[in-house]
Amino acid sequence: MEFDQEKLNTFREHQKTQFLASQFDALLKKREETSALLADDAMRELAEAELAELDEQLSLQFNEMDNIIEASKEEDAKPYGVLLEVRAGAGGEEAALFAEELALMYMKYAETKGWSTAVTSESRASQGGYKEASFEIVGEGVYDDLRYETGVHRVQRIPVTEKSGRIHTSTASVAILPMRKKPTIDIKPSDIEMEFSRSGGAGGQNVNKVETAVRLVHTPTGVDVRCQSERSQLKNREKAMALLVAKLEVLHEEEEAKKNAATRRSQIGTGDRSEKIRTYNVPQNRITDHRIKESWHALPEILGGDLTPVVTALQKASAELEDIAE
Repeated sequence: MEFDQEKLNTFREHQKTQFLASQFDALLKKREETSALLADDAMRELAEAELAELDEQLSLQFNEMDNIIEASKEEDAKPYGVLLEVRAGAGGEEAALFAEELALMYMKYAETKGWSTAVTSESRASQGGYKEASFEIVGEGVYDDLRYETGVHRVQRIPVTEKSGRIHTSTASVAILPMRKKPTIDIKPSDIEMEFSRSGGAGGQNVNKVETAVRLVHTPTGVDVRCQSERSQLKNREKAMALLVAKLEVLHEEEEAKKNAATRRSQIGTGDRSEKIRTYNVPQNRITDHRIKESWHALPEILGGDLTPVVTALQKASAELEDIAE
C-alpha cells in the first residue's frame, strides 16, 4: 500500500498531526512485520486478514491527518483580525473631527462584540480629530463584519463654528485590511526599509525617551506603515510587519480583482478607498449606504456603535449577489 511521502513528511512535522503521524508510523512498521509472515504457509491466511485490517486503519488515519492539515490551511488563510485605517478627506477641521467619530464608532462596535482593539498609529489635527489613524482589531468574525466599510464616508451637518447655519459636507476615508496568520504573498526582506523614532502621546515613562516607534517602507510599492502602540521596539516591529503584509496583500488582491470583472460583479462596491459608499445626514437623522440604496433613521445610535443593522444589510446584499453570480 503506497502513501504520498511528501504529505507524510508534512504530517510528521506539523504540530497538529505529529502524534497521529507517530501512530501511523507504528502501524506501518507493524504492517511490514506482518507482511513478512506471508512467506510462511501456516501463517499466510492470518497475515492476509491482519494486513487487510491494517490497510484500512492506515487509510483512515492518513485521511484524518490530511483533513486536519487542510482545515489548518483554511484557518491560516482566514483573517484573525483587521487593520482599520481612517483618514480625513475634504472639509478641513470638520473632516478630521468626522474621521475620529468614525474611528470611535468602530471601536464602540468592537467593544460590543468583545473584540480587542489597539491604536497602532495616529496623527491628530491641530483643532482636534484625526488627520489619519490606524487601529488593530482582533476577534472572531471581525473581517466578516467590517469588510464592507472600505471607502469614502460623507457627513452633512452644520459645524459648531458655522454662524450662518449652512450645512457643510465633509468626508473621511476608511480602509479595512485583513490580517492573517500566514501571508498569502512573499515579501523579500531586502525590499523593506526600517526606521525608528520616539513614540508620541501623553504620559508613560517610555514616551519621547526611547525610540520604540517603528516605520516600515516597502520600497517597490512605496507602501509604508507605522506602529507605536507597544512599549518595546521589537513588539512594534513585529506588529508593523503584520500591518505591512496586510496592506500589500490587499494591494495584490485589488490588482487581481481588476483582471476579473466577474469577481467585481459579485461584490458590494469595488472595495476601493476612493469609492463613495455612505452619507451621514445629521439634520435628517439619516444614514444612507449608496451601494445597496438603503437608509437608517438612527444616526446617533449607529455612530454610537450600533452598527449591527448596517452590517447585517450589507452581508445579506453580498450573499444575494454571490447567489446571482453563481
